[in-house]
Amino acid sequence: MMKSFALLAVLGLATGAAAPKVKLVEPDYHLIPGSVPFDKGPDGNSIFLDAPKGLILIDTGRHPEHAEKLLAYAKQRGLPVAAIVNTHWHLDHTTGNLDIRQAYPAANVYATTAIEGALRGFLARGKELAEKRLADPETPADQKAQILRARYRLEHPETLRPTVPVTKSGKMKIAGRKLDVHVAPFAATEADLWLYDPKARLAIVGDLVVDIVPFMDTACPDGWKKALDEVAATPFATLIPGHGAPMNRAQFLQWQGAFNAFVDCGRSTRQKEECIAGWQRDAAPFIDEPHRQYAAQAAAYYLETRLRSSPAEQQKYCNPVQ
Repeated sequence: MMKSFALLAVLGLATGAAAPKVKLVEPDYHLIPGSVPFDKGPDGNSIFLDAPKGLILIDTGRHPEHAEKLLAYAKQRGLPVAAIVNTHWHLDHTTGNLDIRQAYPAANVYATTAIEGALRGFLARGKELAEKRLADPETPADQKAQILRARYRLEHPETLRPTVPVTKSGKMKIAGRKLDVHVAPFAATEADLWLYDPKARLAIVGDLVVDIVPFMDTACPDGWKKALDEVAATPFATLIPGHGAPMNRAQFLQWQGAFNAFVDCGRSTRQKEECIAGWQRDAAPFIDEPHRQYAAQAAAYYLETRLRSSPAEQQKYCNPVQ
C-alpha cells in the first residue's frame, strides 16, 4: 500500500534535545491500487497526476467499485478529471472509462489504437465466450453482472476507443502537464503506452510490469523485452506497475531479470516445473503468500499458451491483428 506522504528527513540521535521537525511532502502521484482477486477479474492500478487543467487519470479499472473510488478521489480533491490515459486496452484498465466520462464528459482519452485489432480478435472471441456464460443457468448472478458490464463496452466500442489516438513516442502536453509519452509496439499488447515525467522522475508503465506474474494473454515476449529495456534506460526513481506496489529502480531491475529468465526458460528445453519454480524464486519479493499458487498456475498457463505453443501461436501477437 502506498504511503500518503514521503519522509524527507529523519530524526537525529536522542540527546535530550527537541527533535527536529520532520518535513513531509505529498508524492507526485496518487495511487488507487488495483487487485487480483480469485473469484473475479482483476482491476489494474489507477494513478492520478495533478495538471494545470485538473486531474490526469491513468487507467480506470474494471469493476464499478473501483470506478467509485476514482470518482470519490476527484470529488475529494474538488478537481475535474481533465484527461484519461489508458496504458493498454485490457478491460481491467479501460472498463471504467465510461464511468469517469459520464461524470466528466470533457475528459479526453489518450491511448494507442491497438483496441481496433483487439475488437476484431481477442475481444471478439471473449464476447462469444461471455454469451455462452450468460446463457448458462449455472453462472452465478454476480458473475453475470460482471459479464454484462464488459459486454456493454464491447457492444459500444466508442467507450474503449481513444478520443486522442497516440501513435508514436514523443513529448506531449496532457491537460497542460508535460509528459514523455512512449509507445511500445508488440509488447504486452499490440501497442502499450507508458509515461515518464522527468521532473518527478516517475515512470507509469501499465502491464509492462505486473508484480505476481506477467499477464501474457496478448503478449509478444520479444517486443516486451525491448520495452523493458527502454524503461530501464529511463532515469526514473519511482515506477508504478500495472498491478502491484510502486517500485524503485533496484526492484524494477530484479523484476525485469525475473521476466527475462522466465521467457528464456520457457523457450528452452528445460522442464516446465523448473521454469515455474524459477519465476517463483526470482520474483519472490513481488509475490505475496496468498498469490503464490495463483502465480504458479498462471506461469504454467503462459508457458503452454504463449512460450511453448506452436510457432504460429507464439508469433500471433507479434504482428498487427488483421
